[in-house]
Amino acid sequence: MFAADMHCDTISKLYEEQKRGNPVNLYENNFQVDLNKLKRGQYLLQNFAVFTDIGTEKDPCRHARDQIALFQSEMRKNNARVRQVKNADEIEINRREGRISAVLTLEEGEICGGRLETLEEFYEAGVRMMTFTWNYPNSLGYPAEPAPFTALSKSVTGYEDNTRLSSLKSAYQTAYLRPKKGLTSLGIEFLAEMERLGIIPDVSHLSDEGIRDVCRLATKPFCASHSNARSLCGRGRNLPDDLIRTISQKGGIIGVNYYGPFLSDKPNEDDIFFSRIKDIAQHICHISDIGGIYCIGLGSDFDGIDGNLELENCSQMELLAHELQKCGLHTNEIEQIFYRNALNFYQELLE
Repeated sequence: MFAADMHCDTISKLYEEQKRGNPVNLYENNFQVDLNKLKRGQYLLQNFAVFTDIGTEKDPCRHARDQIALFQSEMRKNNARVRQVKNADEIEINRREGRISAVLTLEEGEICGGRLETLEEFYEAGVRMMTFTWNYPNSLGYPAEPAPFTALSKSVTGYEDNTRLSSLKSAYQTAYLRPKKGLTSLGIEFLAEMERLGIIPDVSHLSDEGIRDVCRLATKPFCASHSNARSLCGRGRNLPDDLIRTISQKGGIIGVNYYGPFLSDKPNEDDIFFSRIKDIAQHICHISDIGGIYCIGLGSDFDGIDGNLELENCSQMELLAHELQKCGLHTNEIEQIFYRNALNFYQELLE
């Protein structure tokens, strides 16, 4: 069974480990994703996110550029096995020639520093998807589960003379006073520019109000690359049924997340949120019931989530396929979820 995954944090994890002096690489490592594991899992495509914590990084844009340089270096080193793709034709070429397709994405819209010119720079580097937020209010919008302002204040201690961080703290405080915690006026400008350029808007991490703004204003399909169903697990990061339905009606796709606290409200007897395959399958089936089989994909969040996982890494996808069969899904339906929906989505949007 082939697979296509819409979100992992492997490049960011590689970058941080290399900064610590650990000689890790994309070809083979002890993470949840590497090229050998992707091959064993029969992956056709993997989205690689560049993530920046704007509360701890003094220069988020530079931090993102450095990660992109690492991503591109790994693509060159492993050119026979994986290649970055910027359009749908390249995905099909890789598929025919037996290579994995790598889609470069950004997780945290504030990486652009509120500048449309920087967004275009990232597009030229091959970025083809971006979230508006992570867990902090920013110049583009308000997140689903905002971190406390005290956490941001602690993270910027020692940088009080940094103009950008001072502005960020002020913007963060102001964000809590917004009567409508959705997209800002600048976020609406970014949405239009993303659609113009060909960067897919990703509403994972965005507040319900922000997602409704995107549903109302977007002229093309968009995605929630790593989000689950709130009716099964009440976290704000998960999607309520009405938004699942609307995203589907807009032609969008939802990548199901494997993170334990987003799968179940109930920890185990040791008070640990363990990610169980049956819970992943239940979220897939629920989203199918609400939005239809064509709106579902995979959005593992591998290498951005802890190791309390029954599905330990990307090489074990047959375990999820087997669980979905036990739920009554047929092979063609599982293929839609595993890769066909994502490939069709990119065929439409990555020109």
